[in-house]
Amino acid sequence: MSHSYAYARPALAADVVLFGAAEDELEVLLIERGGAPFLGCPALPGGFVRVDEDLEAAVRRELAEEAGVSPGWLQQLQTFGRVDRDPRERVVTVAYWGLVRRVDHRPVAGTDARSARWHRLDSLPALAFDHREIVDVALRRLQVRIRYEPVGFELLPEEFPLSRLQGLYETILRRPLDKRNFRRKVLALDILAEVGRKEEGVAWRPAQLFRFDRERYQQALEKGVLFDL
Repeated sequence: MSHSYAYARPALAADVVLFGAAEDELEVLLIERGGAPFLGCPALPGGFVRVDEDLEAAVRRELAEEAGVSPGWLQQLQTFGRVDRDPRERVVTVAYWGLVRRVDHRPVAGTDARSARWHRLDSLPALAFDHREIVDVALRRLQVRIRYEPVGFELLPEEFPLSRLQGLYETILRRPLDKRNFRRKVLALDILAEVGRKEEGVAWRPAQLFRFDRERYQQALEKGVLFDL
C-alpha cells in the first residue's frame, strides 16, 4: 500500500513500558538497541507502526519480536511527539503500558535487539530517545490506578501472603503503609480468597496465602463497592 501526500507527514511509532515485580522490587523490561541511533543503548521495546497495522497490534508484535514476551494486560498510556525526540526524522510515538507476573515472562532478545532483560526501576540506566520520560509517566499512571483499581494483582503470583501485597503497594507508592490499617482495608473489600495453605520454606512464621478473586470483585462492583486503598 503506497501513498503520496502534498505535505510531509511524521512517522508513527509505538513503544511500551512493561512493569514486572520481583519480590518487593518493581522492574521494567528494557532492550539493548542493535541499530542506530543510540546503538547499544537501553530502550523500551517498540518500533514503527506498519501501514496496515493497528496500534496495539504493533506494540504486541514489537514485544514478541524484540523480547519474546506476550503480556495479557496492556493499555494505551499517552502520545509523545516532541519535534526532536528522534534524530532520524519526525516521529510521533503512542506509548502503552502493561503489567505482568515477572516469573511468567522471561525475555529473549530478537530482531534488532542485542539483549532484553528486566531492570530495577530505582536504578534504571540512561535510556534512548525520550524513553525515561515515558517510564516516569507510566509510573505515575500506575501509582494512581493502583489506588482505585486492583491492577496490582497482575504483578503478583497467583498465591501470595498479605505482606507481599503490602510490600508491592509500598514499592509502587514509594512510602510505608500502616500494616494493621492496610490489612483491615484489604480484607474489608472481600475480594481475596484464602487458599488453605501457608507459606513454605521461609525463615519466619509462615503466613496464610491468598488469591485475588475476580468474581468477588465483579460482584462488589455491581453492588457499588469502591476499591479504595
